[in-house]
Amino acid sequence: MITNNTSQHLIYGLLFGVILTLSTNSFVNWWKRKNQDDKTTRSLKQPSDIRSEDIADGIEGLIGNTPLMRIKSLSDATGCEILGKAEFLNPGGSPKDRAALYMINEAENKKLIQPNIGCTIFEGTSGSTGISIAMIAKAKGYNAWIIMPDDQAKEKYQLLEKLGATVEKVKPASIVDKNQFVNLAKRRAEDFGKNKENNKKKLIGGDDNYERENSIENNEATGFFTDQFENLANYLAHYQGTGPEIYRQTNGKIDALVTGAGTGGTIAGISRFLKPLIPSLKVILVDPPGSGLYNKVKHNVMYSPYEAEGTRTRHQVDTIVEGVGINRMTENFNMSTGMIDDAIRVTDEEAIAMARYLAKEEGLFIGSSSAINCVGCVRVARKLGPGHRIVTILCDSGQRHLTKFWNDEYLKQNNIYPKEEEGLNFIK
Repeated sequence: MITNNTSQHLIYGLLFGVILTLSTNSFVNWWKRKNQDDKTTRSLKQPSDIRSEDIADGIEGLIGNTPLMRIKSLSDATGCEILGKAEFLNPGGSPKDRAALYMINEAENKKLIQPNIGCTIFEGTSGSTGISIAMIAKAKGYNAWIIMPDDQAKEKYQLLEKLGATVEKVKPASIVDKNQFVNLAKRRAEDFGKNKENNKKKLIGGDDNYERENSIENNEATGFFTDQFENLANYLAHYQGTGPEIYRQTNGKIDALVTGAGTGGTIAGISRFLKPLIPSLKVILVDPPGSGLYNKVKHNVMYSPYEAEGTRTRHQVDTIVEGVGINRMTENFNMSTGMIDDAIRVTDEEAIAMARYLAKEEGLFIGSSSAINCVGCVRVARKLGPGHRIVTILCDSGQRHLTKFWNDEYLKQNNIYPKEEEGLNFIK
């Protein structure tokens, strides 16, 4: 028989147990919250996930490591995975940032230039390399002097001037002409400083590099011609940078590389890095009208039918496309010897239609060089068949081509009328 005292003790025990359980649970929950709060506070005070190498060191630190994007509309339409290396996301808006940085760094290493003493960097360019040089020169403490054909999109000249570069425009001419933009840039660099009162140096043993180093030691401003067409630092920028990035981003699984060429540094550097690692890789050159590279690859003869007497209508390469195509061999393009398997000719109309197709289908606003590359990708995809992976370079944004390539009125004035066809039927 349970007495009143026993019942009372049981009730007290039960209440005590309940209170103890509730107190213990409350304490445990409080302790968990406290630990979590402490961890959060410590993580805010000491951000272990933030490392110094995640912070770009100036504008130069933003160059390279661009993303590789799946171009959805082209991939879905062809059954191939078409990937674009978004080089227009470099701070200067093109892959020329890579080459410009390599060339300027090499000149510094060789003591041909020194920052903040008035040294000037010269280049002859259709625009993109000049913009990259002007940007990097400003960041590093140099002046930039850019010589360009006078038939390029005006926004390129405007951007160069905003970056503080001296811009000199010349008539388009053959490379054999002493006033051709590249030849003139070289001469301007050689003549730089000759008439300055404080610059009375003379060639010693005919060694121009010795003279330049002597000038640097005396804090005298020198002129340096980057020579993007012949300077192999251009090629190395892509052999050591762009190529390895593509290999890493694709895990080495690529069936074809499709891209155009101007100086040749991009196609040479990437292909020479990738081919030994992926022996089955096909490298396809894309060429605009008026350029001789197509025939060089196909027939080993550098010739364009536009070179015939009286047939040229505009540009040093007779096309609306800017930044690619050339009618001579360069040291950089020579580095692609044995690497290129085939070539594709793309018309102005196809390039223009492709740019408008991509803007409409997926909001991708590209320039003329990127457009011919994408046309080339579709041609290669049709030839290879579904299930292959094709990589190309998205070299430029449409923002630098508003007054010409993206200007319908300008196109009409030059008798260019791209056809509006369903899907990708504009590619023949």
